[in-house]
Amino acid sequence: MGLRGPPRAGLTGSSFLVLGILLALPGYALSRWAGVIDWRVLVGAPVAMSAFAFLAYRSDKLRATTGGWRVPEVTLQVTALLGGWPGAFLAQRIYRHKTAKASFLAVYWIIVAVHQYLALDSLLAWRLARAAALLVRSWLG
Repeated sequence: MGLRGPPRAGLTGSSFLVLGILLALPGYALSRWAGVIDWRVLVGAPVAMSAFAFLAYRSDKLRATTGGWRVPEVTLQVTALLGGWPGAFLAQRIYRHKTAKASFLAVYWIIVAVHQYLALDSLLAWRLARAAALLVRSWLG
């Protein structure tokens, strides 16, 4: 299976719906920072990381099909963690890559959940983080 075959077979309307839902909370949270951080940075950084993640998945898929050196999984995961998870989401579906390995997917979805949590917490004025810090302090002292 090459990269030029029917690559979009895994990208369905429901994939776009899921991605849209997953982007809603972080997108809204980022929009709240527009008064503090230039909007071009707020939009550009996640888009650039997503593009990088997408291309890293594409490269790894190509290398997997041709027997070349692979992109380390940790590189794919760190790219997702640094904001490239939407690009990784699309690449997983378009190239049907890294969709069967449960341990990889578990880490990926934990990364997505962390981004959702941070977006929610930022909208709540970091109340969850402060409460967690107080809990840790009470355990330690």
